[in-house]
Amino acid sequence: MKKSSNYRWFVVTIFFFFILLHQADKLLIGSVTSSIIKDFNITEVQMGWVSTGALFVGAIFYPIWGFLYDRFARPKLLALASFIWGATTWLNAIAPTYPIFLVTRSSTGIDDSSYPGLYSLVSDYFGPKMRGKVYGLLQFTQPLGYLVGMVLGLILGGIIGWRSVFYLTGSLGIVMAVVILFGVKEVPRGQSEPEMDGIDVTGTYRFDLKEALALFKIPSLLILFVQGFFGVFPWNAITFWFFYYLEKERGFSSDTQMMVMTIAVLILAVGYPIGGSLGDYFFKRDQRGRLFVSMIGVLLGAMFLWFTLNVPDDNVLKFTILLGFTALFMPFASPNVISTVYDISLPEVRSTAVSVQYFIESLGAAATPVIVGMIARQSSYKEAFLLICTSTWILCSIFFFVTSLFIKKDITKLRNIMQQRANNERLSHKNSLEEVG
Repeated sequence: MKKSSNYRWFVVTIFFFFILLHQADKLLIGSVTSSIIKDFNITEVQMGWVSTGALFVGAIFYPIWGFLYDRFARPKLLALASFIWGATTWLNAIAPTYPIFLVTRSSTGIDDSSYPGLYSLVSDYFGPKMRGKVYGLLQFTQPLGYLVGMVLGLILGGIIGWRSVFYLTGSLGIVMAVVILFGVKEVPRGQSEPEMDGIDVTGTYRFDLKEALALFKIPSLLILFVQGFFGVFPWNAITFWFFYYLEKERGFSSDTQMMVMTIAVLILAVGYPIGGSLGDYFFKRDQRGRLFVSMIGVLLGAMFLWFTLNVPDDNVLKFTILLGFTALFMPFASPNVISTVYDISLPEVRSTAVSVQYFIESLGAAATPVIVGMIARQSSYKEAFLLICTSTWILCSIFFFVTSLFIKKDITKLRNIMQQRANNERLSHKNSLEEVG
């Protein structure tokens, strides 16, 4: 299928709703936590293990999904992941006891780590100069999914109960599995690379252990891996503790918390496509463009967060405005990191490369809530946010700058390999024509 076909936007639309609904299902549990604790008569610690179990299982499955996506047909595997989402959510809904609920909820982590194949497939529909904005558009759904999950949990959960809400979101997973299975087509790996323009790719490129191990020899990629470990610290610190901070230290009412965070999440969502589009714009002018956008994004995020947290507690309006600016710049790096990984890795190991990135990020994510709690116990959550978020964002800006020193060489190396493959494709096509003649 040609890259110019409108079909690729149809695929993006399917993936848009897949991520939106999947994120809503994944994050819905936060809104129904009180009901679950009451139904099973468990403690907050026991409930905490429910989220930890899903994160742990998800981390384990990142490299597994990465290998499978690079080895087999990605649409079928994505349909399988969507089916697993639906099936495990249904099992979670019918769990009669806490131990079974813990196991079934942990099993939902299997599909939580299935996104690398989706992004890899998109990279074969869209060339390097467009990927940032497409990834930004897809990641736009993640904060929106959080809001959808919150609405489902708070409104529907109170009417039909949390189990019925799980039945609903689980059913949507089954529906999306059917849509992906019959609506999304596999395409040759590498077909959207500029060297392949005008060439029908006939070569089959699949997972190769040698090429997978070679990923760890790419300087830019290694630095991005390290950056990923620290880059998730601010995200998970805010995700786990920010509501608690607003209530306990700033004295915000529940209505004020909801208003402030809804505005911040909506602005955060917009930041993904803006960051991705800016990355594409500057990448067209300089191959370091994505990294510069990422670097500026995290520095501005750190600066605005510092201003935000130092606003007096009674000035809600100023706090909300500055938090909005923080939220705008926070996601700038995300679509650009994925795009950069694909700028320097071979098509047949791209799912593996992103899986490694996400696996390393999962390790950082698991450590963050505990670190925040330890710092807050000695001082305050404000100090914990300032120390962790600003320091790691500044550190990440340094990683992005160092990566920019190597990126041109690594991109050139990939482009040379793709040019050689393009030459082989032309030669193969020529030989086929001569045989037919």
